[in-house]
Amino acid sequence: MYESCDRRTFLTQTALSLGALPALLQVTAQTAESSRPNFLFLFVDDYRADAIHALGCNAIRTPNIDRLVWQGTAFTNCYNQGGWHGAICMASRAMVMTGRNLWDTHALDASLPEQAAAGKLWPQRMQASGYRTFMSGKWHVNCNPAKVFQRARHERPGMPPDIESQYRRPEEQKPDPFDPADTTQGGYFTGGKHWSEVVADDGVAFLRKEAGDEPFFMYLAFNAPHDPRQTAHAWLDQYTADALPLPPNFLPGYPYKDEIGCSADMRDERLAPFPRTPFAIRTHLREYYAIITHLDAQIGRILDALERSGRAENTYIILAGDNGLSIGSHGFMGKQNMYEHSMKVPLIMSGPGIAADRRCDALVYMQDFVPTLLELAAVAPETPMDFRSLLPLLRGEESSLRPHIYGAYMMLQRMVRGERYKMIYYPTVSRYRLYDLQEDPFELQDLSEVPEHGATLKELQEQLQRLQKEMHDPLSGSVS
Repeated sequence: MYESCDRRTFLTQTALSLGALPALLQVTAQTAESSRPNFLFLFVDDYRADAIHALGCNAIRTPNIDRLVWQGTAFTNCYNQGGWHGAICMASRAMVMTGRNLWDTHALDASLPEQAAAGKLWPQRMQASGYRTFMSGKWHVNCNPAKVFQRARHERPGMPPDIESQYRRPEEQKPDPFDPADTTQGGYFTGGKHWSEVVADDGVAFLRKEAGDEPFFMYLAFNAPHDPRQTAHAWLDQYTADALPLPPNFLPGYPYKDEIGCSADMRDERLAPFPRTPFAIRTHLREYYAIITHLDAQIGRILDALERSGRAENTYIILAGDNGLSIGSHGFMGKQNMYEHSMKVPLIMSGPGIAADRRCDALVYMQDFVPTLLELAAVAPETPMDFRSLLPLLRGEESSLRPHIYGAYMMLQRMVRGERYKMIYYPTVSRYRLYDLQEDPFELQDLSEVPEHGATLKELQEQLQRLQKEMHDPLSGSVS
């Protein structure tokens, strides 16, 4: 079982294979059908990049995700580009399907049903090249997954059925109206079984009964840890709210929340009372960590099934998040902001020849995994993609893919991040924020009005203008 092997034992068992890294990652169209690699894609929702024990979060228990970290390469500066409305996950997942940048994907979004009907999306290209494709879980893309995948099970919406009692709570010295373990409230328990467990059931069943001898691509997408964050007491009882550390950048509120689209009336921001309190945030963190630990156990079930199938050695595993989350950081609860906790996402890759227990700090986008997967599978996309293969980083041929990262939220927020400095721009109020991520990783000290950093601010303004043109940003030219 995955939980029975510690880090040292695992690394001892796998170290001998690393010398073959360059050769194992050289996949060509001439690869024999019997040795074509399999792909297991694990997609998680609203998952902060720092909420993994093996990557430094001592407060959380994630033994199975830790296993993936130890056996593979974790990209520690991985970003999503943002979104064109409050449901950031829709843009993030649409970009996965198109392989195009944020605003080009926005322009293509309405045509996704036609592209799927014509067999032009990349999972369909994989099927056409001989892959057996399977999907279960959250979809939230503007086309029918049954058209995109050979087999689609339990398609889920953007979030479980909402529960009104989860909002504007908890308040100190008042009864908490929300019980995360109450299965009668619906939410994740709608249908009689927790949705994370259903995804794992589907993945295990596919590996046991349906994978066959063909190479396979599995797309397993969990709604967790998106709210409503519900789990049984067995998972909740592993955490004590009072003992959990607050985020270092906790704030009671954010000064520009109304101007940037994160007012007290926004759905995500209504999850906790205003002003934010340590009591409320610790309560939410307990529920967040508990649903993640439950999710982690379901991932472990899938990994165990893969091992039992005898196909693990020839399978690439990719774990990625669609967007991050705040939960009290900078006074936010949601992900509709440009700070690291909301823009960065986990991205871990393991498989034949991928270095074990390695951290890569190059600036990447989560959607870069798509051209990476296609290159490993020797499958050509229907049209060129904006995102870039990670193989030069995985092979050690390059240390960087791009000098800057771009981010956007509606017409209200923009960001650009370089290796060290990051700038956030609020166009409706002509306000900049500048952070030195090397010295200030939690983005606590705004340097935008410090004269000594004027040249850095100007350089990042120019880089944002360049990226806005490249991305076909509708606000291109707005940076003053």
